[in-house]
This record gives sequence, structure tokens and C-alpha cells, in this order.
Amino acid sequence: MKGSLNRRTMLQILAGGAAFAVAPSEAGEARIGRLIGEAKVLPTVAQRIDFISRALRGTTYQEYTLIGGPRRAEKFVVRDDAFDCVTFCETVLAAANAHDLGEFEQVLRTIRYHNGKVTWRERNHYFFEWGRHNIENKTCRAIVMDGAVELIKTVTWHRELGRRRFAMTVIPRAALLANKAQLANGDIIGFVTLRPNMDYFHVGFIAFGDKGELLLRHASQSRHRVLDESLERFLSVYRVRYVTLLRPQEPAAAG
Repeated sequence: MKGSLNRRTMLQILAGGAAFAVAPSEAGEARIGRLIGEAKVLPTVAQRIDFISRALRGTTYQEYTLIGGPRRAEKFVVRDDAFDCVTFCETVLAAANAHDLGEFEQVLRTIRYHNGKVTWRERNHYFFEWGRHNIENKTCRAIVMDGAVELIKTVTWHRELGRRRFAMTVIPRAALLANKAQLANGDIIGFVTLRPNMDYFHVGFIAFGDKGELLLRHASQSRHRVLDESLERFLSVYRVRYVTLLRPQEPAAAG
């Protein structure tokens, strides 16, 4: 989501132009299926997210991986050979909540689209809405730390969606670092932008290094791949003022 244009925006601008996304290769399907099979023996969703996201490090960063627009039919895209920051989180979260490829696709629809309805207007274009809808469907819950404040955002980036006004509970950088002991593997961190017409500029997972160091695991536009880097360094380099946190929840037991 960093950069002058993100994948969702470019799709809107193209509005029916050439598509950049493709279906996953057989090798890609085999990889995600293998990771789901290996991860499902782990007892918590946090452990499964950490295992799957760790295995996907090195995967290529690519924008514009979804197909659809205001005047172009939405297509449900599944791939694990290239990600932007949002599709990386979506794919890992869906795989961590699935027992097989069929269930993975079903969960991914629910995460990416409001009520799982595959249309352009039901896609969670703004990450604020992505979070709100995935709290409503019990995929995640919000984490609020001491020192959190309310921020009002009016977003207009997607003209076809109209003006939207969000009241966001955000965590200042200092409060995040002061309470970092509350963080867990697999927490989803969103970086709030200072731009007046957008809500976030990037998202990723919280991870921990071998020595307990706090990391950001994410699909990096500037580094062209999925990788781990120091969260504190990222916060400093991009002059982050506010973040939000979501904690993935265990899927409801079938029955």
C-alpha cells in the first residue's frame, strides 16, 4: 500500500483496462496446500500464522493482483506466488484458518469481501473497513492499548465509492512501544497515513526474531519481496504516528 498508487486505486483508474492478476500456478497451489496441511497440527492461530508467513518470506511483491472495477466484473483471485501488503495478510490469515484448499478459498472470500460476496463494491477497499468487517465476522478482534486516541478520517481516494468518514481508535507510536509486551505473533498491524484522503498506507504481521526482537513481517514494496525487518526501524523510517492492531481469532468449531 506504500507508494503513490496502491493496487486497489490502480484497478479503479483502469476501470476495465488490462488485468495484471492471474490464477495461481499448480506449483503455487501445491505450496499453499502443503503449508495448510503442515500448519493445521499447530494448536493456535497465532502459531499457524507465524509458520505460514515465515515460509512465504522471499515471495515477490506485486501490486494490482486483483481483477475488477466499477465497470469490470470482479473475479475471485487466488495466488501465492506474489503479494501486495494486503493480499499477503489475507492469504496467510485464510490459510491459517483452513484445513484444506477448498476451505481456504471459502475463508479468503469472507476475509476479502464484505459478507463473502465477490463483487467490486463489496471488496474491502479501505483497510479500516477490512478491519471492521473482519471483526464483525469474528475473524479478528481489535486490540486497544493505554494511550489510544480517536482519529477522524474522511476518505475520498476511491471516487466511485464516494466520501466516507471513519472514527478510528488509533495507538500513538510511543504508546505502542511502551506496551509492546502485549503484542503477539500474528497480530495484524496497520499503519495510519497522514494523508487526508486515505486511511492507511501499509499493513503487516507482528513477528518475533530468534532473540525476541520485535519484527514486522510484510510484503515490502521498496524491498520487492516478503521479509522481516525491525518494527522500530520501520516506524522511524516512515515517521509513523499512529497504528491499529487486530488479533486473529480461532475459527469457530464446526458442528
